Amino acid sequence: MLLWFLRVSPSAAGLPGLQPPSLYPSVGQEAALLGPWSCSVPLRLHPAHLPHAFSQLLPCPPPARCRLRGGAEPSRAGACGGSAEVGPRRAGVRAAGRAGPAAPGGFVLPPSLRPSLRTILLLFPQSFAVPDRGMAPGKPGKSTGASEDPSVTLFREYLKIDTVHPKPDYDAAVRFLEHVGTDLGLACQKVEVCQGHVVLILTLQGTNPRLRSILLNSHTDVVPVFEEHWTYPPFEAVKDSEGNIYARGAQDMKCVSIQYLEAIRRLKAEGKCFPRTIHLTFVPDEEVGGHKGMEMFVQRPEFRALNVGFALDEGLASPSDTFSVFYGEKSPWWIKVKCVGSPGHGSRFISNTAAEKMHKVITSFLAFRESEKQRLKSDSSLTLGDVTSLNMTMLEGGVSFNVVPSEMAAGFDIRIPPTVDLKAFEEQLASWCRGAGDGVTYEFHQKCMDQHVTSTEDSDPWWKAFSGVCRDMKLQLKLEIFPAATDSRYIRAAGHPAIGFSPMNRTPVLLHDHNEFLNEQVFLRGIDIYARLLPALASVPPLPAEG
Repeated sequence: MLLWFLRVSPSAAGLPGLQPPSLYPSVGQEAALLGPWSCSVPLRLHPAHLPHAFSQLLPCPPPARCRLRGGAEPSRAGACGGSAEVGPRRAGVRAAGRAGPAAPGGFVLPPSLRPSLRTILLLFPQSFAVPDRGMAPGKPGKSTGASEDPSVTLFREYLKIDTVHPKPDYDAAVRFLEHVGTDLGLACQKVEVCQGHVVLILTLQGTNPRLRSILLNSHTDVVPVFEEHWTYPPFEAVKDSEGNIYARGAQDMKCVSIQYLEAIRRLKAEGKCFPRTIHLTFVPDEEVGGHKGMEMFVQRPEFRALNVGFALDEGLASPSDTFSVFYGEKSPWWIKVKCVGSPGHGSRFISNTAAEKMHKVITSFLAFRESEKQRLKSDSSLTLGDVTSLNMTMLEGGVSFNVVPSEMAAGFDIRIPPTVDLKAFEEQLASWCRGAGDGVTYEFHQKCMDQHVTSTEDSDPWWKAFSGVCRDMKLQLKLEIFPAATDSRYIRAAGHPAIGFSPMNRTPVLLHDHNEFLNEQVFLRGIDIYARLLPALASVPPLPAEG
């Protein structure tokens, strides 16, 4: 059995059927739970979260030295304090020696309870799950056991929201995150960058609005799944016996979204405030290029009004003890090469065919791929972000087995590090196409020319604050160029320094993979890290440009 004390304001208005009305809280009334934990965890209860059965309900004085908000200190057993919304949903109650179901209108309390009493002893079954913080009304999760950290419960609830392409439920994600932000007392703004694509902004106001702000960015969408290859359903956020939470988005990047929010929750609970404003942005469409998300958002006046000084965005998991920190990204180029040649019957040796030309193109492209692969393999100091990756991802052509096609096309995904001369590289691509013969052309479906990187020099005030916290926490950092692309590239292109960082070490890299998971202890450790990073970044002294 679990022992809980529910303490409520004596001025609380009663619900229908409550005796006496001054004892039990109404919906929205301030209340608090004292639990067996040694941490302070604010709770927000909704009607759907109340237990299905109480084993006992009777008056009891609070434990010795136990105090709550409004003047007091946590008890020796630990306090979980905060606002509570308690609704009228009923279950079986045994009170004052008699048992039985109560009326739908409310809880039946023993007549002996006097209005002056302010504490009720609740004995919940061991399997009762403590309601999570910030869970959207009407969307309770599966029972997770009373031992689960509420931050983990919130994370799992977010993972259950289906924001997978090609039809992500952005509205549900925005409602969920907006509810959490409102619960935290954060200012909320929604910007529709195009139809059906909303950027949610939550703001913790700083004490000096003249200073540039800290931007915490994350995206709400996730990539498709092949459910037949998953051990657990990818949108149920199942937690196994080792604490691994399986879901699409567990690493990329719903974990970081909730870690931001839970770090803010902790700092607010501690009464912390900072000179610089902290903005949290939750953007759509990152997984399909960000063209209807961050790319459009950075061009809008609402983004300029954020007055961004420094940004954090997503990184990658690290299988080792080190934490990967990304200060730049490769430039993604998606190129389609088209070859036009002579058609004819499949029984003849036709000259100058599209297929022959395509063979030369593919040979040139893949020979370069192999050279970069060997360069990475032979130099242990290089990472994937230091070399140019190239893959043929599409091949088109032909109408029938017995017809030599007049056209063929191939698509290539190329990721180029910022150390490469982009103009010279494009000339190399053009020379491969010219060498394949006449009638060979290419076109870009994506061509990022931005090569901004964020300073990691000790003299840089932002990097000094970031790396200083990591050093104090004894976190081993590995500086890298991000091997793919994130929304950070749009933030850097807009002139703002940005670091890609997802605090997930000792974790296999499983973004976009089957059985994506994150261990709950790694997740919770990430909250600890952000709770140290944010105060340092939001307290960077005024820079020369800020006066």
